Amino acid sequence: MGVRTRRTRAIALGLALAFVGCATHERVAQPPAPTPPPPPVLALWETQREIADYIDSGRYDADVARVAGDALAWLEMRAPQVAKSAIVLDVDETSLSNWPAYRLNQWARIVDGPCDLAHGPCGVRAWQAMARDPAIAPTLQLAERARTLGVAVFFVTGRPPALRAATERNLRAQGYHWTGLILLPKGAHFASAATFKSEARRHIAEQGYTILLTMGDQQSDLEGGFAERTFKLPNPVYFLP
Repeated sequence: MGVRTRRTRAIALGLALAFVGCATHERVAQPPAPTPPPPPVLALWETQREIADYIDSGRYDADVARVAGDALAWLEMRAPQVAKSAIVLDVDETSLSNWPAYRLNQWARIVDGPCDLAHGPCGVRAWQAMARDPAIAPTLQLAERARTLGVAVFFVTGRPPALRAATERNLRAQGYHWTGLILLPKGAHFASAATFKSEARRHIAEQGYTILLTMGDQQSDLEGGFAERTFKLPNPVYFLP
């Protein structure tokens, strides 16, 4: 056998062994990545404590101020560029705060029933009827700046129509001025809060307004379009679809 033949066979053998090695390597299954354990479910009292700490520590106020500050920056930039513009604001936990009532309920959402201010519990609707909600300061600043820039301010809220007078009285007492206040229509049935809110914005847009921004504490306040930008405020207590 010649030298060239032996060399050719050696190369062929080496290639074959390499191929077998690669094929064997490909067939080896990799062990699955370990599944991370689910987060622990907090006890009720721990959740209540964390909510109270988040609000009382100032972190909630800081997060609200940051989001409202971003909205204000967008308003300052866009308002001079649009002839007929508006902003749309939610009311509860966006423009006015119901935290005094929720604190009485140990952060539970109790909608109906009377409000016992001395000991609790406190039905949120009864509390809202008292028109004692304090303003959320960064939102008030945003609304006032919009007004000075000639931008219309609309409130869209899921409060029932029976609370219109109390809501207007509360907003006015806290320093708000507005172009329109849209509450949940009497007898209306919407698939979700998001549907109602987006329909309200559509109605505003049909009046010729360009909605520069909408801001709310629920994702359902923001979904459905008819606004250039959306700004989501924190809400550690409840969720509305």
